[in-house]
Amino acid sequence: MGTPDFAVASLRKLLQGGCHVVAVVTAPNRPSGRGLTLTASPVKQAAVAAGIPVLQPEKLRDPAFLTELASFEADLQVVVAFRMLPEVVWAMPRVGTFNLHGSKLPQYRGAAPINWAIINGEIETGVTTFFIEKEIDTGQMIFQETEPIHPDDTAGTLHDRLMELGAGLVLKTVEAIEAGQYPRTPQPESAELKPAPKLHRDTTEINWNQPAHNIRNFVRGLSPYPTAWTVINGKTYKIYAAAIANESPMPAEPGQAFTDHKTKLLVRAEDGWLSITELQAEGKRRMAIGDFLRGNTI
Repeated sequence: MGTPDFAVASLRKLLQGGCHVVAVVTAPNRPSGRGLTLTASPVKQAAVAAGIPVLQPEKLRDPAFLTELASFEADLQVVVAFRMLPEVVWAMPRVGTFNLHGSKLPQYRGAAPINWAIINGEIETGVTTFFIEKEIDTGQMIFQETEPIHPDDTAGTLHDRLMELGAGLVLKTVEAIEAGQYPRTPQPESAELKPAPKLHRDTTEINWNQPAHNIRNFVRGLSPYPTAWTVINGKTYKIYAAAIANESPMPAEPGQAFTDHKTKLLVRAEDGWLSITELQAEGKRRMAIGDFLRGNTI
């Protein structure tokens, strides 16, 4: 069960490992692109290419879907980047249902663990497989792997590494369950759990009244998607990359901008300046700052 590219790697790893994938459950086809053409999810495309039956329910409690799902008599269900399952679905298989999560649980439970780990300045994260239970991301853990977060990582680069690391962990988990030798470790509860809630437009606006280092992490953690944004002189810009600036061009309040109109755009943070190195104006394409300033005026 999965939808985006992150889940495709796990599906392919299971197939390469000789697992018998009896069916794939993914999201219905959605409008995409300028022509709003109905497009299959990456997981559906991979499943069709592999000759695997595909189920695309609008509602996971639909009796027709539940009957069809039960007809496959799966021993185990594997969930990677899908949606929250009702108990009637996750409790269906004989062995149960496990999920791959993009963090070292119990930290960063929620929809956006990769983004929030970078936003919060973590130096490592990881992936966890765990059995699904009623409370989201709280089930008994099976296996866990660690992955460092590099200083220049973005959510995109970290996503790609965790996608491959997680695919290997999914296969390891399935093989251990098949052999009947796997741990079921309760998640430790801590008073300092860091959540990973879904990101929305109102939570991705840059707050310049913060230290420059924190804002740089915020930009990295939202690049390339859903992307940090800010308003400069009444115009909205998506900010894909920024660096700490080792200069102070003028006295300014947080949020004020400075540009030489050639190669640099600096914005004042709480304790210094950030250099915007890659951005996108409304109606424009994503551009390096030098290319942008050659054709646009701020």
